[in-house]
Amino acid sequence: ISPERLLKPRTLDLLSSCEIALFAIDEAHCVSQWGHDFREDYLRLSEVVARFPQVPRLALTATAEPSTREEIVKQLKLDPSKQFVDSFDRSNITYHILEKDKGREQLLSFIRRAHVGHAGIVYCATRDRVEQTAAWLVKKGVKALPYHAGMSDEERKQNHERFLDEPSLVMVATIAFGMGIDKPDVRFVAHIDMPKSIEAYYQESGRAGRDGSPAEAWMV
Repeated sequence: ISPERLLKPRTLDLLSSCEIALFAIDEAHCVSQWGHDFREDYLRLSEVVARFPQVPRLALTATAEPSTREEIVKQLKLDPSKQFVDSFDRSNITYHILEKDKGREQLLSFIRRAHVGHAGIVYCATRDRVEQTAAWLVKKGVKALPYHAGMSDEERKQNHERFLDEPSLVMVATIAFGMGIDKPDVRFVAHIDMPKSIEAYYQESGRAGRDGSPAEAWMV
């Protein structure tokens, strides 16, 4: 359940009638990385803690540097707690970083070289760039769809479902696309704009190759 829905009074009242064994908070880095300006309801999860103080809590994330882990503990009131930190190496992903020179043409060349008919994600910095890049790829014969927060809920839902169902679709998106994405056969993740941080880049590129097969992360 999303934090936004969890925090609705009706949901909390329903949970009060249940015997809850554990609260598992996924994508916990949002408390620090995005919580202040993108997923603000992550910051309100401490309200759940206060309402159900007897229920154990587990916070999970693929990336969290020490300062992020400290803020997760603070915001979610997890202290005292044990921390389990493992390597984030993904040996099946090959990384390519190139100097940008006509980024769209470079992207198309990359797709044609190794990923015709593959599912992939292309990240762009702005909504306009998402729309323009998706339309341009379609003209070049690549099956692509846009995804950003400026689209209607219905459009986003339809494009999301198509991406999960179709084996050879390329999603061109802002960082609004990614939370809860678990499509195992994404063969590439491309960036034609710089990500916001190293942590963000790992989160985004890590959506490739979740089936363990070879995948590529490509950026100009």
